[in-house]
Amino acid sequence: MFSASGLKENNTSLSTEILAGISSFLATAYIIVVNPSILSQTGMPFSAVLTATVLVSFFSSFMMGWYANNPILVAPGMGLNAFFTFTAVFTEKLSWQVALGTVFWSGIFFLLLSVFNVRSYIVKAIPKPLRYAIASGIGLFITLIGFANAKFIVANPATMIGIGQLNASTLTFIAGLLVTVILLIRNVKGSILIGIIFTSLLAWPIGRYWGGTEAVITINHIIAKPDFSLVFQLDLVNSLKWSLAPIILAFVFTDMFDSLSTFVGLAEASNLLDENGEPRNLQKSLIVDAFSTTIAGLTGSSPGTAYIESAVGIEQGGKTGLTAMVGAVLFLPFLFLSPLISAVPAIATAPALVLVGVFMMKPIVKINWNQLDEAFPAFLAMVLIPFTYSITHGIIWGFLSWTVLQIATGKLKEVSLALWIINVFAILALIL
Repeated sequence: MFSASGLKENNTSLSTEILAGISSFLATAYIIVVNPSILSQTGMPFSAVLTATVLVSFFSSFMMGWYANNPILVAPGMGLNAFFTFTAVFTEKLSWQVALGTVFWSGIFFLLLSVFNVRSYIVKAIPKPLRYAIASGIGLFITLIGFANAKFIVANPATMIGIGQLNASTLTFIAGLLVTVILLIRNVKGSILIGIIFTSLLAWPIGRYWGGTEAVITINHIIAKPDFSLVFQLDLVNSLKWSLAPIILAFVFTDMFDSLSTFVGLAEASNLLDENGEPRNLQKSLIVDAFSTTIAGLTGSSPGTAYIESAVGIEQGGKTGLTAMVGAVLFLPFLFLSPLISAVPAIATAPALVLVGVFMMKPIVKINWNQLDEAFPAFLAMVLIPFTYSITHGIIWGFLSWTVLQIATGKLKEVSLALWIINVFAILALIL
């Protein structure tokens, strides 16, 4: 738990922690725009999703700082919001109320796993190549969504998909993407957020002075009261059905892998380790992550997760929970800016989606592509996620093909009991 005396113990200062918190917030703030733009496609009000996004980010990040004493921000996760919208709602035909219920129950399940430390047993049961492949596959999925939102990739009857027309909108997207990449390469703080703002400004003339018949951006108001209309709108009863177990487990596993990889990666890179060489306060951090997913379901958002972008603040010297608490407070003013943020067009958030895909492809190099019994299931999981437009199906076929190949090559002992249980759920998901 955070205490002021911890600043001296960790060889840091109040000013350093505040600067680190601001830096982490700037690197993470793009989610305030991107998350509502994705979830509102389900029919949920943009302004209400924005309010939920800010609430989840504030409470979760503050808890991560105060309870777990880690300089890591927590907010609705990329990939998890895509799964919520494009798999749970669009593919599985769930109402957004039921989908929010599955988020809540996944948070409760994740919380129990964290409190009783069962997570380590489950995580060990999942082959590492599949973990890497699922993360990369979700990255490809998010990238596809970004290109589709910008109309850079469109449906084509002859080839299924094809390149879109070069017009005012797509050219604006390309310019925004290139500027954002350049900012990232030059290590500019808040590069993705700056890229979103730049692309939005670049889109202002569309429909007014060139290209299109309607203005892409229209602003009627800048400030409005927070919209709490999604709070407690989840369907707790209909979401707790056996047929929805695969959706709940998919949220749990995706969130768990994402969080663990973030905690481990940040701890190793920044030496935030305990006396045993493990990530500092890992169990408390995972409890906060589970808490974040639970309140996400209650307030009206996809699950929350630890953000790898917190590395920006850690690089600025952030070592204690004060960094996360400072970042948490900076989310609050955006509760009142929903009219302004809702004016941000899809072509402005699309570059962020494409680049998140780039970041999530990093684990692919850890897969042993020369060993086919590992490479094939990993490849199958990775490509089926974007090709089927379903994270669930990528995970299912990855697990099942891994198990079949291990049995066929005489490695039955490597298929643990936990993995057999996961396979049973995967088969049930296909049948149901």
